[in-house]
Amino acid sequence: MEKFSIKDVCVKVGLEIHQQLETNKKLFCNCTPIESEDYSIKFQRKLRASKSELGEFDPAALFESTKSKTIMYYANEESSCLVEQDEEPPHELDKDAQNIALIISSALKSNIFREIYPMRKTVIDGSNTTGFQRTMLVSQGGFYNAGEIKIGIQSICLEEDAAKILGEEGTIRKFGLGRLGVPLVEIATDPFEVDLSEIKKIALSLGRILRSTKKVKRGLGSIRQDVNVSIKDGKGVVIEVKGVQQLDQLEKVVEYEAKRQHGLLKISKKIQETNWKYEKENKKDITELFSKCQSKIIQGAIKKNQKIIAISFKNMGGIFGYLPYEGIRLGKEIAELVRFFGIGGVFHSDELPNYGIEKSDLDELKNLLKINENDAFLILAAPEEKIHTVIDQIILRIEHIKNQGIPIDTRLATPTGETKFLRPRPGAARMYPETDIPPIIITERELINAEENIPKLWDEAIKEIEVKYEMNQQLAEQIFDSKYIELFENITKKIKINPTFVASILCSTITNLERKGLDSNSLKNQEIIKLFELLEKGEIAKESIEIIFENIMSKKSKSVEEAMKNTSIESINEKDLDQIIKDIVDKNQEIIKNQKERAIGPLMGIVMKELRGKASGEIINKLLLKNIKNKLGSD
Repeated sequence: MEKFSIKDVCVKVGLEIHQQLETNKKLFCNCTPIESEDYSIKFQRKLRASKSELGEFDPAALFESTKSKTIMYYANEESSCLVEQDEEPPHELDKDAQNIALIISSALKSNIFREIYPMRKTVIDGSNTTGFQRTMLVSQGGFYNAGEIKIGIQSICLEEDAAKILGEEGTIRKFGLGRLGVPLVEIATDPFEVDLSEIKKIALSLGRILRSTKKVKRGLGSIRQDVNVSIKDGKGVVIEVKGVQQLDQLEKVVEYEAKRQHGLLKISKKIQETNWKYEKENKKDITELFSKCQSKIIQGAIKKNQKIIAISFKNMGGIFGYLPYEGIRLGKEIAELVRFFGIGGVFHSDELPNYGIEKSDLDELKNLLKINENDAFLILAAPEEKIHTVIDQIILRIEHIKNQGIPIDTRLATPTGETKFLRPRPGAARMYPETDIPPIIITERELINAEENIPKLWDEAIKEIEVKYEMNQQLAEQIFDSKYIELFENITKKIKINPTFVASILCSTITNLERKGLDSNSLKNQEIIKLFELLEKGEIAKESIEIIFENIMSKKSKSVEEAMKNTSIESINEKDLDQIIKDIVDKNQEIIKNQKERAIGPLMGIVMKELRGKASGEIINKLLLKNIKNKLGSD
């Protein structure tokens, strides 16, 4: 096994940014784009692949249709209507969404088309009730600067977001329709070659341009990054990796995918050396042969009346377990593929005996398959109606790796920075014209309006925040990049309170609570405003803010008032506070005797713990110092 060096493979990267727009309604109906877990409507569908205008099937749609999933949809009347349910034609395109897309195109110096044609993009995984996503190409070309790096823009599209997946149960896949139809822009960059350390900056710079418009949504799920990765020797194959949620993931994802692609080229050469060729007789039903096998996995499959099939591979001994690089092997590629069909996994000869499959079982199997130590085999368990489709896909994948090297896939980013198989890459047959919506004509006035509303550069916006609110650059960047910038501006406009303190609470306090696993979505903007209003009136102390936030974010309370009641936070007058501090000083005379006025440090901690945010630290400090001095004076 070699050690992988990304500098040796010449990686090209392209970004696709999907950004939800801040509008009052969805792209093709009047529903409010809000998400709710309260579902009053429920219905189901079966989606199937259909031919394009030229009579062709899209490979990704065909592949998805082999899973035979039933789709269950959950909807709320406030956020979805008959358009989302595909029971009514789409309404006119939302003008606000159109204008925001034009502003973004202008900001990126992209060439806007005077006529925009809505298209249908085939999607039959259930994320669209119609079986397609509505999208339209708004502009092409353009560029932006990420520091000293100039990044070209390939295209900018305006499209509707997909439904939110709620989970799967067997053959049932569940989606919520609250997000379906929310307008978003998709921005695709030209491919570029840079050091891995630059990729995050390139994505961040583009995100900041979008946020500068103040017309895009913020927060988790409102912006998604896909990344396209290709390597020099990959014969032009580009792998699209979806679902990069965090910018910190980008570097790891690109490095892993480059390693995987280069590793597959090495695996391809190994298979070519074997002269392997698949024959139908290489496939055997071994359900009866393995009926007494001690493997819990095998026995579990037999109890479910599943078939156990073995496939032999002449001269391929050692190939399935071959590791060109750490974590890259053919066996892993096959396992990812079969999981796509809802099958737990696959055994290969290079990892056996193991998992309860003993040497005696393997000897009988090799005898049945008429193979020797130089050969390899796979063992697969699945329902009879599904297993032969899965085997066909396995063989096609191995043949593709042997002959072409890298399969043309769409893959999914994992939290660890690896990628896993999602589906085959869509083809040209995926897209066809939308017949329910006429072409959209862009007027000269709309183009002028877009040019006039190009946002300030990020550097200028940060400088403006620094000057206006008298805060340092680091905090100005944090509040601008956060989802709370509009809330911050509203609070500082309405409430007389230190802007630096407000920004620190919104950026640091809430973030620290999120790192503890608490949900910031439970913290509504009106409750945050209410808390700062109480602080301005002197009804709560600064120290109580985190306690109240924590109570709401842990879903123990829904409002500030309820959280104050649940945490016993109430205002306390200075006379009562002075008495509490005097009692604590009396109980800790030994500390005061030994440390004199330095005793304020440990005693401050004791008092703060006792009061739990009922009084400000400044007042506590003043009263504590007074009582310590009194105690020292009396001694």
